[in-house]
Amino acid sequence: MEPAADDPAVSAAPAGRPGARRRPGVPDVFDPYLYAAGVPHERYRVLRDRYPVAWQEEPEVAGWPAGPGFWAVTRHADVVRVLRDHTTYSSWLGATQIRDPDPADLPFLRRTMLNQDPSPGPCGPGETPARHGRLRRLVSRAFTPARVGAFAGRMRERARTLLAAARDAAEDGAADVVRTVTDEYALLGLTDLLGVPAADRGLLLEWTVRVIGYQDPEDAPAPLLGPDGTPLNPRSPALLGEMFGYARELAAYKRAHPADDVMTVLAHAGLDPAELEMFFFLLTVAGNDTVRGSAPGGLLALARDPGAYRTLAEGAVPSAAAVEELLRFHPPVLSFRRTAARDTELAGTPIRAGDKVVVFHASANHDERVFTDPHRLDLGRSPNPHVSFGDGPHVCLGSHFARLQLRTLYEEWCAAMPPPELAGEPRRLVSHFINGITRLPLRVSGPRR
Repeated sequence: MEPAADDPAVSAAPAGRPGARRRPGVPDVFDPYLYAAGVPHERYRVLRDRYPVAWQEEPEVAGWPAGPGFWAVTRHADVVRVLRDHTTYSSWLGATQIRDPDPADLPFLRRTMLNQDPSPGPCGPGETPARHGRLRRLVSRAFTPARVGAFAGRMRERARTLLAAARDAAEDGAADVVRTVTDEYALLGLTDLLGVPAADRGLLLEWTVRVIGYQDPEDAPAPLLGPDGTPLNPRSPALLGEMFGYARELAAYKRAHPADDVMTVLAHAGLDPAELEMFFFLLTVAGNDTVRGSAPGGLLALARDPGAYRTLAEGAVPSAAAVEELLRFHPPVLSFRRTAARDTELAGTPIRAGDKVVVFHASANHDERVFTDPHRLDLGRSPNPHVSFGDGPHVCLGSHFARLQLRTLYEEWCAAMPPPELAGEPRRLVSHFINGITRLPLRVSGPRR
């Protein structure tokens, strides 16, 4: 823990102003290597208590160049305010990752609704308002309750099959459930929903790892370097050509062979090629990694709290409520960035137009002002207003599908597996964006209770 200093507050320091510095006593929550050791909850607590909107520096990390700095927002109420107020805190102006994109890539990144604002958006000269509403309505039709519910039986069979295979193949009664269960489970659910042929599902995992794990030298392939020797952004158009080509081919196939899946909906929706490509990118990466990050995080939380697991396995708490608490405890996404569209003030801190404003979901989910005893895993917690799927106009459209996947997996674990017990040290993803677990050795053989 970094001790809190006696400074009354962080001074206003606009992004990029020479001399802007993190004040003494304000903990660093930018360094992605911090998160390899665990979510820095004690640092978040210091920020919530003393510096709820705190200036953070962006030093160079592992070859990724330094940035101008940003405001870290850690209290639940302030996080919700930022996520809901798109006219003040824009996704369009600078996209949604902490690190600034190459200016040449920004028009490309704005093709996805994740990096758009509901109209009217804060557009620059010559730009038209983002088409966020139209695109969001389109995806809403693709994620109807009927379509999501149609996958419930297949999802349960997937979970049973993967858990049985992990148990049967276990060495000394233990298995890495990330490798044997949760990665494959998340991927199969996504390919079922999208209508991707089973033979191609490995491509989706490869693309997801490349985009999500880019900060982790062990999880992702070595980054490609640009002419200046710095790593190329894995979200840049230069590195997504293979994925986009596949999206066009799959859409053409769905136009000729329609089915009850999301890619068929998109293929017949009248999207221009760029919109179709970016939809496929968003669904592939976000749709896969939401469950890919949440599922092992939930199992790890249950392994560390056998009493909580018993309440779930014995039916003392509804599985749907347990899913919400496990999502609160281990949100799949750690942070999202916005850019101030105008001068404003947040929690008493002046923020200037152009400043980066980054919300920290895991901190908001553990805010003592909202959640009683927030570090206790309470599977029956109610109410549970976590922000693990965001809030406001960008709340996750696939959240119902993700919840169904998670509920099914936990139910099947309780029905067929021994209580989760660590059989080795888990490994966390090096990332300040995704709350990932890349290795989770658990006991998978033994009595069910």
